[in-house]
Amino acid sequence: MNKMQHTKSDILSTLAYFDIFNHPLTKKEIWLFLPAYREQAELDDSLQALVNDAVIFKFGEMYSLSNDPEIIEVRKENNRNAATLIITAKKVASFLVKFPFVRGLGVSGSLSKNVANKSSDIDFFIVTAPNRLWIARSFMHCFKKFTFLFNKQHLFCMNYFIDEAEMEIEEKNIYTATEIVTLLPLQGAMTLERFYNANTWSKHYLPNQFMRVSIAENAKHFFPKYLIEKVFDNGFGNWLDDLLMNVTSKRWQRKTIVNKKNSRGITMSMIAGKHVAKPDPVFFQSGLLDKHCKKVEQLIKQVEPGYALVK
Repeated sequence: MNKMQHTKSDILSTLAYFDIFNHPLTKKEIWLFLPAYREQAELDDSLQALVNDAVIFKFGEMYSLSNDPEIIEVRKENNRNAATLIITAKKVASFLVKFPFVRGLGVSGSLSKNVANKSSDIDFFIVTAPNRLWIARSFMHCFKKFTFLFNKQHLFCMNYFIDEAEMEIEEKNIYTATEIVTLLPLQGAMTLERFYNANTWSKHYLPNQFMRVSIAENAKHFFPKYLIEKVFDNGFGNWLDDLLMNVTSKRWQRKTIVNKKNSRGITMSMIAGKHVAKPDPVFFQSGLLDKHCKKVEQLIKQVEPGYALVK
């Protein structure tokens, strides 16, 4: 490939990833999520060439793989919904950070990309104190049970926990890199900064990401939280954290065995380790990456006959 063909391929890879979520991008967003650094002139020329060849389509300031202007209106509506939901997320985060052993909170998922529809959840990424992840998670999920009584459970989706002992994300790919750079930090500025520093590998996938959209607030002292943490700051706390991890792991294994699915149709399965509680990547992440790979290969063949994607 020559230089322009490489840039075209990078553009198609970027648009293909977000097309999975029916999300068109502006030129600035395309540049930020390119898998390689490209000069602005290269980007402009390649975008125009792809539009001229009807490989991609431009509607106003946005680019899409779909020749459908309606997708642009949907994105604008989703952006407006997200602006309102982010205000709610900030309020919820300021409450959740008061739970014992919680050190940092950010919003992940679609809302972190400034996208929400009327039924969107707020997905929280949570960092806990070392070796107290399962005590923290159990306190928070006991509280979440009450939110179902008021139909507010979608505002408290706490589905990804790590602790300060091991903050580097194990799976290193375009999906996890995108989630890291788009994470909306809300509470625990110093903790989340250490998280970012532990995951600088994301630059390998997204080298143009250099801006932090927002800065988390510093978690305020909360005396009841301090007292509860003192109660579990001992050998009993170590034993209880291990017990809660094992009990939760066995419960989730049973859900996986019977193929229980969540509201999004994804098999409910969780990886439960001493320093992490997260959805099993086998049931969503792997499928998304495979779908992206196939879509990119198909698109690049349109602009580079005979191309074969190296996997």
